[in-house]
Amino acid sequence: MSINDIDQQNWNIETLNKAYRQGYMFGLSGEPQQACPYHSDVIAAAWEAGWTDGAAQARQIGFKNTQQQAIA
Repeated sequence: MSINDIDQQNWNIETLNKAYRQGYMFGLSGEPQQACPYHSDVIAAAWEAGWTDGAAQARQIGFKNTQQQAIA
């Protein structure tokens, strides 16, 4: 499933879970929050929630590369 397939208005729980997991991995790896690839508000919110949780986990385990930057 590609980003274009997910980034649509007809979302379901599977697409939200995938977006969350992707955001979590981005946050865990220290990527900036602006890296969110989604434009749909609901799917972007799921990605951002994952990013927030991943960044928090990275800080908790001592990764130094996490960034707390909001999406413009």
